[in-house]
Amino acid sequence: MATTKLTADYLVIGTGAMAMAFTDVLLTETDATVIMVDRHHQPGGHWNNAYPFVRLHQPSAFYGVNSRSLGSDTIDTAGWNKGLHELATNSEVVAYFDQVMQQQFVASGRVQYFPMCEYNGDKAFSSLVSGIGYEVSAKKVVDATYMNVTVPSMRAPAYQVATGAHCEALNALPKVTGQYQHYTVVGAGKTGMDACLFLLKNAVDPDRISWVMPRDSWLMDRANIQPRQSGAGIPEGFLQQYQAIAESESIEDMFNRVHEVGQLLRFDDTVTPTMYRCATVTTAELEQLRRIKNIIRMGRVQRIDVDKLVMDQGELPIKPQTLHIDCSADGLERRPQTAVFNDDTITLQSVRTCQQVFSAAFIGHVEASYQDSDVKNELCTPVPHPDSDTDFMRTTLTNMLNGVRWSQDEPLQQWLKNARLDGFTLPDDGAPDAETAQKMSEFGMGTVLKLQQYLAQLEA
Repeated sequence: MATTKLTADYLVIGTGAMAMAFTDVLLTETDATVIMVDRHHQPGGHWNNAYPFVRLHQPSAFYGVNSRSLGSDTIDTAGWNKGLHELATNSEVVAYFDQVMQQQFVASGRVQYFPMCEYNGDKAFSSLVSGIGYEVSAKKVVDATYMNVTVPSMRAPAYQVATGAHCEALNALPKVTGQYQHYTVVGAGKTGMDACLFLLKNAVDPDRISWVMPRDSWLMDRANIQPRQSGAGIPEGFLQQYQAIAESESIEDMFNRVHEVGQLLRFDDTVTPTMYRCATVTTAELEQLRRIKNIIRMGRVQRIDVDKLVMDQGELPIKPQTLHIDCSADGLERRPQTAVFNDDTITLQSVRTCQQVFSAAFIGHVEASYQDSDVKNELCTPVPHPDSDTDFMRTTLTNMLNGVRWSQDEPLQQWLKNARLDGFTLPDDGAPDAETAQKMSEFGMGTVLKLQQYLAQLEA
């Protein structure tokens, strides 16, 4: 079969959220042409495989692409997100990205979109349907797959499941019709929380729910992660966290202080968390989750037998008619840090903790506005996804150092202030008063020094 030759300025691998955010800025700020390749039948990346009841964990107001709003910018008036900005559903997100692709990208005449295609490396790809091969002449390749986002439905559990045992990815929950008397949620991350909240929302008695929690997690209060236009408390929140860290006397004391000012939450005040993965909850959701009392803290699941659950630290009998709900996929995998700009390859990564779409848009702006590769990489220092509790310190420090570097570039500051996807850079009319700004500067420097001290202690 003959190979088709294609030409464009950029070859973008993937059409997930980061790929879409990057390409949107590139199209807005340059006259570049782009070829986009993805194995899914429509844009959206892992959203095509996500559980149907998933919602964004952060407001719709700063998700998607920079040029087009997602949602109607409303405040929820009911439910466990009441009083906070709306969270788009799975179907809304997928439809939104499809509209962006068709109505903006393809319609521009500057984007060629190839769904259902597998990238084979070396600027070549082939159709999964027709088998037709393509070779691309492109100035640069953009790897939008490096972060390797995985949801439970995309792979089998990492543990063994015996024949006759009941275990499903949480995608199956909406199809459950009452045949199970007990539910065991496997995984303590945000996906596990979503599974628990789904069961509680559907009136499952919390005593019928068990929750395998290999590690307790530090959690973020969604009330602190709201759009800056409504975020009068953003400077105060940063100031509280900076002061808590700067005045702390040990790592343990630091976490306690940050917790006390409401910048970090935890499931059980008697258990010290050892995990931090940017999971966000509202206080109402946390109150619901705390209704579940059967928490299994025996390490990870090794095997699910018909009659017992085999864990790192022992075994537990399984109640009859139990459904195990797999929520153990590594949705925010901690990837090795690599340079964003490397010759003719751009590798999309987070440059602000767990703000992937903002990061991709930011990288797109840097690509469009700067020529020197060293300057580009200096502006785009990656912030690897956190995993452990101490990663909170690493990501906070890198975020702050990135912010300091960005603040030294006035045109970049103006871009940030106007960027829809940036929920944290304050517009001119939202800047803190002089006294608050002075305190933020003082405690900010103290925070940097204290975090450097704690991280040096850990490395030693």
